[in-house]
Amino acid sequence: MCIRPGLVAPDFEAQAYADGQIKTLKLSDFRGKWVLLVFYPADFTFVCPTELVAIAKKYQDLKNMNVEVLGISIDTPFVHKVWQEMELSKMIEGGIPYPLVSDPAGKIGQLYGVYDEKAGINLRGTFLIDPDGVIQFMDILNAPVGRNADELVRRIKAFQHVRETGGAEVCPAHWEPGKPTLKPGAELAGKVYETWKAELID
Repeated sequence: MCIRPGLVAPDFEAQAYADGQIKTLKLSDFRGKWVLLVFYPADFTFVCPTELVAIAKKYQDLKNMNVEVLGISIDTPFVHKVWQEMELSKMIEGGIPYPLVSDPAGKIGQLYGVYDEKAGINLRGTFLIDPDGVIQFMDILNAPVGRNADELVRRIKAFQHVRETGGAEVCPAHWEPGKPTLKPGAELAGKVYETWKAELID
């Protein structure tokens, strides 16, 4: 299956460790909300806890934006539980506040094109799914380099702004709330320089 922005995100059902319990959840349970899927290689590794904690620090802001986060790795929910108790809760108060989904055979990772069969892990895939279940952005990093939580939040705000305007406005490079947007149309073609200045990215 080819996964790309603009397509409906493949549904899945899996066990997860969330709110101190092992639960079964489905992606489709979150329809009507924005969902950020955060695939990562494995618990008890090195870059992974730094990423999950960085996103956890933004979690309340994300919740206020109607965004749910799902961390996904090959580990069982029992390993997720122990990792929370032994390490993550020592890195951020209360541990990771969003569900940690179990993908032990890499089946979800295969659906999303992030499963590395040779290594037996999911790569660092990030997918933003809108309230209609459509993928709006995706990126995949190889295991040694972590994501930037601030940039994830910035992108989400940009896609939410586009949705709120019904596509009448689009967000240029480095856009942040309060900065100028662009209004696509024949009159703008060839004249973006009149609206957007390179100095905006300084």
